[in-house]
This record gives sequence, C-alpha cells and structure tokens, in this order.
Amino acid sequence: MNFNTIFLKSFRVLLFPLALLYGLIIRIRNWLFDKQYLKSADFNFPLICIGNLSVGGTGKSPMVEYLIELLQPKFRIGTLSRGYKRRTKGYVIANQETTALELGDEPMQFHSKFPDITVASCEERIVGIPHMLQDVPGLQAIILDDAFQHRSVNAGLNILLTDYSNLYPHDFYLPTGDLRDEKKSAARAEIIVVTKCPYNLEEAEKQEIIRTLDPHPDQLVFFTTIEYGTPYHIVNHGDEWMITPRDEILLVCGIANPKQLKDYLLAKTHTYYQQDFSDHHIFSIDDLNEIKEKYESIQAKDKMILTTEKDAVRLLKFKEELTHIPMYVLPIRHFFLFNEGGQFNERVTDFITNFQFKKNL
Repeated sequence: MNFNTIFLKSFRVLLFPLALLYGLIIRIRNWLFDKQYLKSADFNFPLICIGNLSVGGTGKSPMVEYLIELLQPKFRIGTLSRGYKRRTKGYVIANQETTALELGDEPMQFHSKFPDITVASCEERIVGIPHMLQDVPGLQAIILDDAFQHRSVNAGLNILLTDYSNLYPHDFYLPTGDLRDEKKSAARAEIIVVTKCPYNLEEAEKQEIIRTLDPHPDQLVFFTTIEYGTPYHIVNHGDEWMITPRDEILLVCGIANPKQLKDYLLAKTHTYYQQDFSDHHIFSIDDLNEIKEKYESIQAKDKMILTTEKDAVRLLKFKEELTHIPMYVLPIRHFFLFNEGGQFNERVTDFITNFQFKKNL
C-alpha cells in the first residue's frame, strides 16, 4: 500500500462525522418514500432498473449492454440514463448527429454499439419516460441505467449490482465509505448480481457471500466475472489487435474502478504504462497530444494505446486525428458463473413477456 492510498484512507476516516450526517439524510429520505410522504410514480409499462448502492464502477454499463443483447432480438427496447457530465439539460434522444457531450458518455456508448435501439438521457426519469413513450410508440421496455437510488419511479424489475471486492454489507456511507444509499435498500431489488468475481470462484465462497448479503426468500443472487474481448481500433473497427505477452501498452483510462482492467493487463502483456484521468473526464486536444507524446516515448516495436469503451466515446471527437493513431478499444462483458446465465436471462425475459400479457388482460 503506497503513501497516497494510506493518506486517502486516513483522510476518509477523519470525515466520519460527515458520513454519519449523510447517512441520516439518506435514512430520512427513504423513510419519507416508504411512508409515501414523497411519492414514487408507477408506469403501466415494463421498466428494468440497473443500479447499485455505492459510487464507483460495479459494471452497470456492461450489464445494460448485456440486457440489450439479450432483449433486442425479441423486443423493441430503449435505455434511459441521466447523462452524467453532458453539456445539455433535460430530455435528449439520440440521433445520427448526437455526440457524447450532448448525451453523456454511457448512453453514447449504447447508441454507438446498438444504433437500432432508442437511447435517451434525462436527469429526471419521471420526465424522460413519458417523453420516450411519446416519441417511440412501439417501445416494449425501457432499461433505466443507474437509477436504483432515484426513487421517483417504481421499476417493475430492479437489478442491484455489488462489487465482489467491496460488498455493500461491508461498506459505509460517503465520504468515509462508498455507500450512497442505505444497505437495507437492497431489499427493494428482485435480483442481486455480485460482479467482478474471480473466474474460479468456488461454491463455498459463493455460499458465504450469499449469507453475507442475506437476501430475502424471493430475491435471486447471481455471480459474474468480467470477460474481455479482442481490442478493435477506435475508428476502424475492423482493425483488431490480439494482445500478446511481447506487447507494450499505454493504457488511457478515465473510469471509476480500473483495478480489474490493470490486473488483466499485468497478466497479458510484457509491460504496460498508465495515463489515468478522472471518471467521465472530458478529453481536450492537449490531453490527446500528451497521450501521443507518451506513446512515442515507449521504446518498443510492438506497442499500442489501449482505452475503454467509455473513454472511447469521449475521444471520438478527435476522429480525424485518431484515424492514424494505433489506439484500440477493449470491449468487456459480464459472464455468469456457475452456469446460471440461463436462469438470469429467463427471469428478465419473462418479466417483459408476463408484464405485457397482464397488461392486455
């Protein structure tokens, strides 16, 4: 553990009184919703909510993409995100000219990868949902990205994600810990997914984690690991790079929790260098020049620049410059452990099918 890590942990402990105050505010807010002094809207429409109780990366965007790939062949679906750090306000629906600055990086990522689905952003989901239903009359389901803690809307299916290395029962409120919601709020989820697990997670540890989470009898608990695909060029997607042990890589990364990605590169490559940015960083031309300079300083024949899908959508505004730069994007997806992916898929698909059946009675 380096000095910066020790300092940060010590500083967060000193903020414990603020964490207690934050926790009190969250508990009061949830109590007001539970007692219906604050109202949650119900929509007679299939809404699937993806979220977590903490800040930081638990794999929400890859889970949204997993659901899109699962549902798109059977249903006409859309996604609704807040559009964090975008430069627009209110409701925005993606079109061919939309950029990440207008839509937000996660929804822009969905729009780029799945251009045939409806992708929208709106700070207030209760406002965005009616807009989407009006704009796309044939829509059959909406995936609400990172909406679990926003209780103004009741989703019919809530999928709660928690990181294997930082399970919510072991966490504490911000700023001492990473929790932005009460632990007991997990009871509102129909499905809990423990993400970023080791690929070789054993049954005994699985059962111990389930005991720690203490789900109620109707809750389903699943376990996933991150599966990395073949990197593709940020502009010329047909140009792929198979990472080998002789490669030297410059990692350009602006995501909340890159630990698993860095562990992956340690195992796969000869050497990798880091150029870290803050989460949702908006890249400037100076950033791009700095990236190119660092890449050129690497004294190796087999070298490349690697970035994440989230970062790629914010870098594509420099598309002309990137066409001739060896910058590749590393795709990721959830892989369900213990052969339980089929059960998860069936639960999600049945939710939409049964909802529509009941709606038409």
